Amino acid sequence: MSLPMRMASRIITPDPGKAAELRASFTAAGGRTVLAGKYHTAPLKIAKAFPLEHQLGVIMMDVSPGLLDRDCYELIWDADTGACVHLTNQSYTKVHPCQPDSRAIMKQSFRLGEHSVVESMMEPVMLYMDAALYNETNVELKPGAVWMQSEVLCPGRVLRGERFRYRELDNRLRVYYDGELIFAQRQRVIPALHQIEGPGAWEGYSHLGTFYCFSDAVRPGHAGEVRIALESCPVRPGREVKTGVSLTSRHGLAVMVAGNTAWEVQKVLLAAWQAVRRLLLGWPPLRFRK
Repeated sequence: MSLPMRMASRIITPDPGKAAELRASFTAAGGRTVLAGKYHTAPLKIAKAFPLEHQLGVIMMDVSPGLLDRDCYELIWDADTGACVHLTNQSYTKVHPCQPDSRAIMKQSFRLGEHSVVESMMEPVMLYMDAALYNETNVELKPGAVWMQSEVLCPGRVLRGERFRYRELDNRLRVYYDGELIFAQRQRVIPALHQIEGPGAWEGYSHLGTFYCFSDAVRPGHAGEVRIALESCPVRPGREVKTGVSLTSRHGLAVMVAGNTAWEVQKVLLAAWQAVRRLLLGWPPLRFRK
Protein backbone atom coordinates (compact mmCIF):
# COMPACT_ATOMS: atom_id res chain seq x y z
CA MET A 1 0.00 0.00 0.00
CA SER A 2 1.36 3.41 -0.91
CA LEU A 3 2.15 5.91 1.81
CA PRO A 4 0.61 9.41 1.94
CA MET A 5 2.74 12.13 0.36
CA ARG A 6 2.86 15.92 0.33
CA MET A 7 1.74 17.64 -2.84
CA ALA A 8 4.22 19.89 -4.65
CA SER A 9 3.58 23.58 -5.05
CA ARG A 10 3.06 24.86 -8.58
CA ILE A 11 4.54 28.00 -10.11
CA ILE A 12 1.89 28.26 -12.80
CA THR A 13 -1.03 26.22 -14.08
CA PRO A 14 -0.71 25.77 -17.86
CA ASP A 15 -3.61 24.96 -20.15
CA PRO A 16 -5.38 21.80 -18.96
CA GLY A 17 -5.26 18.65 -21.06
CA LYS A 18 -5.09 14.91 -20.61
CA ALA A 19 -3.29 14.50 -17.28
CA ALA A 20 -1.00 11.76 -15.97
CA GLU A 21 0.74 11.79 -12.60
CA LEU A 22 3.55 9.88 -10.93
CA ARG A 23 4.57 10.40 -7.31
CA ALA A 24 7.25 8.51 -5.43
CA SER A 25 8.83 8.91 -1.99
CA PHE A 26 12.09 7.41 -0.77
CA THR A 27 13.51 6.93 2.70
CA ALA A 28 16.74 5.63 4.22
CA ALA A 29 16.24 2.52 6.36
CA GLY A 30 18.81 0.08 7.71
CA GLY A 31 21.65 1.63 5.75
CA ARG A 32 19.88 1.50 2.39
CA THR A 33 17.32 3.50 0.45
CA VAL A 34 13.85 2.05 -0.08
CA LEU A 35 10.78 3.08 -2.04
CA ALA A 36 8.47 4.24 0.75
CA GLY A 37 5.43 5.17 -1.31
CA LYS A 38 4.26 5.51 -4.88
CA TYR A 39 1.23 6.55 -6.89
CA HIS A 40 0.76 6.70 -10.63
CA THR A 41 -1.87 7.08 -13.32
CA ALA A 42 -1.63 5.75 -16.87
CA PRO A 43 0.48 5.89 -18.95
CA LEU A 44 3.20 6.53 -16.32
CA LYS A 45 4.54 3.99 -13.86
CA ILE A 46 7.67 2.86 -12.05
CA ALA A 47 8.83 -0.15 -14.03
CA LYS A 48 11.51 -1.29 -11.61
CA ALA A 49 13.35 -0.33 -8.43
CA PHE A 50 16.59 -2.12 -7.60
CA PRO A 51 19.59 -1.71 -5.27
CA LEU A 52 22.83 -0.16 -6.48
CA GLU A 53 26.09 0.13 -4.57
CA HIS A 54 25.28 3.43 -2.86
CA GLN A 55 21.68 4.13 -3.84
CA LEU A 56 18.38 2.85 -5.11
CA GLY A 57 17.96 2.67 -8.88
CA VAL A 58 14.54 3.53 -10.31
CA ILE A 59 13.37 3.13 -13.90
CA MET A 60 10.30 5.08 -15.01
CA MET A 61 8.12 3.81 -17.85
CA ASP A 62 5.78 5.63 -20.23
CA VAL A 63 3.66 2.97 -21.93
CA SER A 64 2.27 5.46 -24.49
CA PRO A 65 3.93 6.55 -27.76
CA GLY A 66 5.04 9.71 -25.96
CA LEU A 67 3.66 13.15 -25.17
CA LEU A 68 0.75 13.87 -27.50
CA ASP A 69 -1.05 17.15 -28.12
CA ARG A 70 -2.42 18.56 -24.81
CA ASP A 71 -0.93 15.77 -22.70
CA CYS A 72 0.18 16.89 -19.24
CA TYR A 73 2.63 14.81 -17.19
CA GLU A 74 3.40 15.66 -13.57
CA LEU A 75 6.23 13.85 -11.76
CA ILE A 76 6.89 14.35 -8.05
CA TRP A 77 10.00 12.85 -6.42
CA ASP A 78 10.41 13.09 -2.63
CA ALA A 79 13.68 11.95 -0.98
CA ASP A 80 13.76 11.98 2.82
CA THR A 81 16.87 12.62 4.93
CA GLY A 82 19.76 10.42 3.82
CA ALA A 83 17.94 8.77 0.92
CA CYS A 84 20.02 8.25 -2.25
CA VAL A 85 18.23 7.66 -5.58
CA HIS A 86 19.24 7.26 -9.22
CA LEU A 87 16.37 7.98 -11.62
CA THR A 88 16.20 7.10 -15.30
CA ASN A 89 13.65 6.05 -17.92
CA GLN A 90 13.37 3.33 -20.53
CA SER A 91 13.63 5.35 -23.73
CA TYR A 92 13.54 8.80 -25.30
CA THR A 93 10.79 11.20 -24.26
CA LYS A 94 9.05 11.77 -27.59
CA VAL A 95 6.94 14.88 -28.14
CA HIS A 96 4.47 14.52 -31.03
CA PRO A 97 2.93 17.24 -33.26
CA CYS A 98 0.63 19.73 -31.51
CA GLN A 99 -2.12 21.98 -32.79
CA PRO A 100 -1.15 25.66 -33.29
CA ASP A 101 -3.02 26.78 -30.17
CA SER A 102 -1.92 23.99 -27.79
CA ARG A 103 1.12 22.11 -26.49
CA ALA A 104 2.30 19.18 -24.40
CA ILE A 105 3.30 19.78 -20.78
CA MET A 106 5.88 18.12 -18.53
CA LYS A 107 6.26 19.24 -14.89
CA GLN A 108 8.70 17.75 -12.39
CA SER A 109 9.19 18.49 -8.71
CA PHE A 110 12.12 17.23 -6.61
CA ARG A 111 12.19 17.57 -2.82
CA LEU A 112 15.42 16.54 -1.14
CA GLY A 113 15.84 16.21 2.62
CA GLU A 114 19.12 16.79 4.43
CA HIS A 115 22.07 14.77 3.07
CA SER A 116 19.93 13.07 0.45
CA VAL A 117 21.09 12.49 -3.15
CA VAL A 118 18.93 12.42 -6.28
CA GLU A 119 20.40 11.83 -9.74
CA SER A 120 17.91 12.39 -12.57
CA MET A 121 19.61 10.93 -15.64
CA MET A 122 16.83 10.59 -18.19
CA GLU A 123 17.12 9.62 -21.84
CA PRO A 124 17.03 12.43 -24.47
CA VAL A 125 13.97 14.49 -25.39
CA MET A 126 12.93 14.16 -29.04
CA LEU A 127 10.84 17.02 -30.46
CA TYR A 128 9.00 15.92 -33.59
CA MET A 129 7.92 18.26 -36.38
CA ASP A 130 5.27 20.76 -35.14
CA ALA A 131 5.79 19.69 -31.53
CA ALA A 132 5.40 22.24 -28.72
CA LEU A 133 6.63 21.44 -25.21
CA TYR A 134 6.36 23.32 -21.93
CA ASN A 135 8.87 21.72 -19.52
CA GLU A 136 9.04 22.95 -15.91
CA THR A 137 11.35 21.60 -13.18
CA ASN A 138 11.35 22.73 -9.55
CA VAL A 139 13.94 21.56 -7.01
CA GLU A 140 13.83 22.07 -3.23
CA LEU A 141 17.08 21.30 -1.38
CA LYS A 142 17.82 21.01 2.31
CA PRO A 143 21.39 21.46 3.65
CA GLY A 144 23.73 18.66 2.65
CA ALA A 145 21.52 17.46 -0.20
CA VAL A 146 22.87 16.82 -3.72
CA TRP A 147 20.72 17.05 -6.86
CA MET A 148 21.99 16.27 -10.35
CA GLN A 149 20.23 16.29 -13.70
CA SER A 150 21.29 15.44 -17.25
CA GLU A 151 19.19 16.54 -20.22
CA VAL A 152 19.73 16.12 -23.97
CA LEU A 153 17.53 17.94 -26.51
CA CYS A 154 17.17 16.48 -30.00
CA PRO A 155 16.02 18.74 -32.89
CA GLY A 156 13.68 16.10 -34.35
CA ARG A 157 14.12 13.03 -36.53
CA VAL A 158 17.00 14.43 -38.55
CA LEU A 159 17.03 11.61 -41.12
CA ARG A 160 13.38 12.42 -41.85
CA GLY A 161 14.11 16.08 -42.48
CA GLU A 162 12.80 17.28 -39.11
CA ARG A 163 15.88 19.21 -38.00
CA PHE A 164 14.50 22.15 -35.95
CA ARG A 165 11.02 21.71 -37.39
CA TYR A 166 9.34 21.70 -33.97
CA ARG A 167 7.16 24.71 -33.13
CA GLU A 168 8.34 25.71 -29.65
CA LEU A 169 10.30 24.62 -26.60
CA ASP A 170 9.76 26.44 -23.29
CA ASN A 171 12.18 24.94 -20.77
CA ARG A 172 12.29 26.22 -17.15
CA LEU A 173 14.29 25.28 -14.06
CA ARG A 174 14.09 26.72 -10.56
CA VAL A 175 16.21 25.58 -7.59
CA TYR A 176 15.56 26.46 -3.94
CA TYR A 177 18.05 25.95 -1.12
CA ASP A 178 16.50 25.80 2.34
CA GLY A 179 13.51 27.77 1.05
CA GLU A 180 15.51 30.45 -0.85
CA LEU A 181 15.52 30.69 -4.64
CA ILE A 182 19.17 30.29 -5.72
CA PHE A 183 18.81 29.56 -9.46
CA ALA A 184 16.27 30.31 -12.17
CA GLN A 185 16.70 29.53 -15.85
CA ARG A 186 14.39 29.77 -18.85
CA GLN A 187 15.17 28.53 -22.35
CA ARG A 188 12.61 29.39 -25.03
CA VAL A 189 13.25 28.24 -28.58
CA ILE A 190 10.99 29.03 -31.55
CA PRO A 191 12.89 27.76 -34.61
CA ALA A 192 10.67 29.58 -37.11
CA LEU A 193 11.56 32.94 -35.50
CA HIS A 194 15.04 32.45 -34.05
CA GLN A 195 18.36 32.31 -35.87
CA ILE A 196 19.16 28.77 -34.79
CA GLU A 197 22.46 28.59 -36.65
CA GLY A 198 23.64 32.02 -35.50
CA PRO A 199 26.33 32.99 -32.96
CA GLY A 200 25.31 32.21 -29.41
CA ALA A 201 22.75 29.66 -30.61
CA TRP A 202 23.44 26.19 -32.05
CA GLU A 203 26.10 27.46 -34.52
CA GLY A 204 25.82 24.44 -36.82
CA TYR A 205 25.27 21.88 -34.07
CA SER A 206 21.97 20.04 -33.76
CA HIS A 207 21.89 18.48 -30.26
CA LEU A 208 22.26 20.33 -26.97
CA GLY A 209 22.95 18.75 -23.59
CA THR A 210 23.06 20.15 -20.08
CA PHE A 211 24.22 18.76 -16.76
CA TYR A 212 23.39 20.53 -13.51
CA CYS A 213 24.54 19.81 -9.98
CA PHE A 214 23.27 21.77 -6.98
CA SER A 215 24.59 21.25 -3.46
CA ASP A 216 26.21 23.27 -0.71
CA ALA A 217 29.18 20.93 -1.21
CA VAL A 218 30.01 22.49 -4.61
CA ARG A 219 33.32 24.36 -4.44
CA PRO A 220 34.99 26.79 -6.91
CA GLY A 221 37.69 24.27 -7.77
CA HIS A 222 35.16 21.70 -8.93
CA ALA A 223 34.55 23.54 -12.21
CA GLY A 224 38.20 23.13 -13.18
CA GLU A 225 38.15 19.44 -12.27
CA VAL A 226 35.11 18.88 -14.47
CA ARG A 227 36.74 20.76 -17.37
CA ILE A 228 39.72 18.40 -17.13
CA ALA A 229 37.37 15.40 -17.23
CA LEU A 230 35.65 16.74 -20.35
CA GLU A 231 38.94 17.47 -22.10
CA SER A 232 40.01 13.85 -21.56
CA CYS A 233 36.99 12.49 -23.46
CA PRO A 234 38.14 10.87 -26.72
CA VAL A 235 36.85 12.64 -29.84
CA ARG A 236 36.35 10.91 -33.18
CA PRO A 237 37.35 12.90 -36.29
CA GLY A 238 34.34 14.74 -37.64
CA ARG A 239 32.45 14.20 -34.36
CA GLU A 240 33.69 17.21 -32.43
CA VAL A 241 31.61 18.73 -29.65
CA LYS A 242 31.68 22.12 -27.95
CA THR A 243 31.61 22.23 -24.14
CA GLY A 244 31.34 24.79 -21.37
CA VAL A 245 31.53 24.55 -17.58
CA SER A 246 30.62 27.26 -15.08
CA LEU A 247 29.58 27.79 -11.49
CA THR A 248 26.20 29.29 -10.69
CA SER A 249 25.88 32.18 -8.26
CA ARG A 250 25.23 29.84 -5.32
CA HIS A 251 25.74 26.13 -4.69
CA GLY A 252 25.66 25.04 -8.32
CA LEU A 253 27.66 23.82 -11.28
CA ALA A 254 26.44 23.79 -14.89
CA VAL A 255 27.79 21.97 -17.95
CA MET A 256 26.64 22.57 -21.53
CA VAL A 257 27.52 20.38 -24.51
CA ALA A 258 26.69 20.92 -28.20
CA GLY A 259 27.09 18.14 -30.76
CA ASN A 260 25.49 16.53 -33.78
CA THR A 261 24.22 13.25 -32.33
CA ALA A 262 22.59 12.38 -29.02
CA TRP A 263 25.14 9.71 -28.15
CA GLU A 264 28.06 12.12 -28.62
CA VAL A 265 26.50 14.60 -26.22
CA GLN A 266 25.55 11.86 -23.74
CA LYS A 267 29.12 10.57 -23.68
CA VAL A 268 30.48 13.96 -22.62
CA LEU A 269 27.72 14.50 -20.05
CA LEU A 270 28.54 11.06 -18.64
CA ALA A 271 32.12 12.21 -18.04
CA ALA A 272 30.86 15.33 -16.22
CA TRP A 273 28.48 13.27 -14.10
CA GLN A 274 31.15 10.74 -13.14
CA ALA A 275 33.55 13.56 -12.19
CA VAL A 276 30.94 15.22 -9.96
CA ARG A 277 30.05 11.90 -8.28
CA ARG A 278 33.71 11.45 -7.39
CA LEU A 279 34.26 15.04 -6.24
CA LEU A 280 31.13 15.50 -4.14
CA LEU A 281 30.29 11.99 -3.00
CA GLY A 282 33.48 9.98 -3.36
CA TRP A 283 31.52 7.47 -5.44
CA PRO A 284 32.99 5.56 -8.39
CA PRO A 285 31.25 5.41 -11.81
CA LEU A 286 27.84 3.82 -11.53
CA ARG A 287 27.81 0.12 -12.33
CA PHE A 288 24.54 -1.79 -12.53
CA ARG A 289 24.45 -5.18 -10.85
CA LYS A 290 23.93 -8.21 -13.06
